[in-house]
Amino acid sequence: MTTPAPAALHPARIHPAAIVEDGAQIGMNVEIGPFCHIGPKVKLNDNVQVMSHVVIQGRTTVGEGTIVFPNAVLGCAPQNIHYHGEDTELVIGRSCTIREGVTMHPGMPDAGGKTTVGDNSMFLAYSHVAHDCHVGSNVILSNNVMLAGHVTVGDRVIMGGGAAVHQFARVGHHAFIGGLAAVNNDVIPYGMLNGNPGILMGLNIIGMQRSGFDKPSIHAVRRAFKAIFDPSTPIRENIARVREQTDMNAAVADIIAFIDAESDRALSSPARGQRG
Repeated sequence: MTTPAPAALHPARIHPAAIVEDGAQIGMNVEIGPFCHIGPKVKLNDNVQVMSHVVIQGRTTVGEGTIVFPNAVLGCAPQNIHYHGEDTELVIGRSCTIREGVTMHPGMPDAGGKTTVGDNSMFLAYSHVAHDCHVGSNVILSNNVMLAGHVTVGDRVIMGGGAAVHQFARVGHHAFIGGLAAVNNDVIPYGMLNGNPGILMGLNIIGMQRSGFDKPSIHAVRRAFKAIFDPSTPIRENIARVREQTDMNAAVADIIAFIDAESDRALSSPARGQRG
């Protein structure tokens, strides 16, 4: 069996009504539609498609194969009163889909100076990624999802339309956030959160199944979830008992490591107001 030859690379196709400033790095097979404005520090890697009326500014890198739909604004100044024009960065991964009206901002100089987005993620219309966010791969932000500054989102997270995440909050990998949910506190990996204020409703079992987790692994996570959030004793005591269990698998270890990690926010739980 022969390996297919890679697609031929051709020079970028830039509409005459687009503005691409001197200094911008434009890869092969890139398409830039009419009325786009590409700034002098922007890098568009091979096979990027930028439709009409897109603005990409600042030190912004767009990964290979990413598609940007009309009216998206990427890399403009953070919405932060302490930003004074510093040379910070926005890095977007490969094969992302960025739909109409999406906004993403670079980082702040006092917080690492970089906002990052992983590969194969989808950002539906008017979703927002603020300064210093770190979004993983294979993530879906539905319409009007809002990430405040310094939010961390793990791989394979799905957020329903209109969900909002508080600044500095963490959303663990494989979590599911319901539509219109207010994520005020950290959400464990594999967690499922709904409501305003957001309450941890259980586990994203469907997401785990789609990612290939077998039944024993899922059952182990279910048992750990019930034990960790047992309301009769503090969460720290519950975690200590879970650590002693012989069937603790990698997924359970991920949840415990997430809870143990330093954080600026409290932990979302099944009981409103519970802090652990």
